[in-house]
Amino acid sequence: MAKQRKNPRPRAEPPKGFRDYFGNDVTDRADMLAAIARVYRLYGFDALESPSVETARALGSFLPDVDRPNAGIFAWRDEEDTGREDWLALRYDLTAPLARVYAQHRNTLPTPYRRYAMGPVWRNEKPGPGRYRQFYQCDADTVGAASIAADAEICMMLADALEAVGIARGDYVVRVGDRRVLNGVLEKAGLLDPENPAQFEHERGVVLRAIDKLDRLGVEGVRALLGEGRRDESGDFTPGAMLDMPQAERIMEFVRAPTRTGQTLDHLHSLVAGTEAGEHAVRELEQLAALLTARGYDDRIRIDPGIVRGLGYYTGPVFEAELTFETLDEAGRPRRFGAVAGGGRYDDLVKRFTGQTVPATGVSIGVDRLLAALREKGRIGAGATGPVVVTVMDRDRMAAYQAMAAELRAAGIRAEVCLSNPKSFGGQLKYADRRNAPVVIIEGEDEAARGVVQVKDMIEGARIARDASLEQWKSRPAQQEVARADLVAHVTGILAGNRQ
Repeated sequence: MAKQRKNPRPRAEPPKGFRDYFGNDVTDRADMLAAIARVYRLYGFDALESPSVETARALGSFLPDVDRPNAGIFAWRDEEDTGREDWLALRYDLTAPLARVYAQHRNTLPTPYRRYAMGPVWRNEKPGPGRYRQFYQCDADTVGAASIAADAEICMMLADALEAVGIARGDYVVRVGDRRVLNGVLEKAGLLDPENPAQFEHERGVVLRAIDKLDRLGVEGVRALLGEGRRDESGDFTPGAMLDMPQAERIMEFVRAPTRTGQTLDHLHSLVAGTEAGEHAVRELEQLAALLTARGYDDRIRIDPGIVRGLGYYTGPVFEAELTFETLDEAGRPRRFGAVAGGGRYDDLVKRFTGQTVPATGVSIGVDRLLAALREKGRIGAGATGPVVVTVMDRDRMAAYQAMAAELRAAGIRAEVCLSNPKSFGGQLKYADRRNAPVVIIEGEDEAARGVVQVKDMIEGARIARDASLEQWKSRPAQQEVARADLVAHVTGILAGNRQ
């Protein structure tokens, strides 16, 4: 008789493309999202929390470079609802669920409806360095307002949010384009017939994706994709749109638009002259630019026709926030940090549910990228410390140690009692070091009898161990004996000095 195989032990690792978040990763993100939420609320936006799971039909297929239903998303058949034959799916962004929410509750929601939402989203895409299948987004949207003032408000609020979390003015720019301007250019190039929009749809998709990669591929890379295609450094070939020379050159005139707002708008007027949608879009961009100038945001938000965004549901102005400071890549080469947020107008998304056009505009902040940027600039996570650790020298005096921790907490100081083996004081100090504790409290039988405690400044102790002479180290200036009644005041002073 064959011997039965035991069930193999599960591998202690997350699925490919997913990761665990610890300690400061979680708290830094929560602090950043709280700062952004305060800005959104100041602008009158209300919070919304919708399910992580929607029907695949409600989500639709609006992922970049994806035109097959359910591609790019995690989906499964709803076995409990076989009559409707629905598939369920994890949301891939926070905008598609908003369209469902507004369509369902539009009779009770105010118009316009301003909402913000924060949470994880999931993409069933190939993971890579820094690219995960689960990540956080932070969105703000206005539904039911057709005015260009709504788009201007979103852009100004995005700028305020970036500054609220620590991105300095001058370290970022919000660029604004409009898909309809490009449509006007495509119409004049013979690639878009308003009476037959399905014609040349494939070619327009290639053009759109090529322009969206301008910052990465450069002008010549875009030009190659407008023609026969482009081969990258790895040898992979991307087929192009196969445009003829006059068509490609008209698109390149759009790509090479001047960067000063007034000159840009004049240039766009000339490119779309005679196209109804294109001319209307340029006039709206002029109105948006005037609103930004009136509010003093024109130094941070500028018109850039090269911003077209990859998602298929945008119908008007589109936005992208780019961080302009330089960082070093893995090879030590300088590079610009790049985009951390994007959005735009999507007037047809709610229409999928209601059959009626409902104007909407919004923006999404890439939380993980923005956190990485803040760490690069030293605006978050620098000098993050753990709790004050109260060591246990006598197990019978646990109540007294817990009382010390409680007093520190009452003063707003993070504190914990060490629950390691009390017979191993060295082990307790190692634990405190691993916890990144700024201060350690020590009270043995002798200290308790005299009404004092030993307070060890771990940060100062680390500095002395690194920089001080042997005599200074032996004198242990980082450890002081203080009256038990003065414990909280003394620890407060140490923490205040370490923050300076």
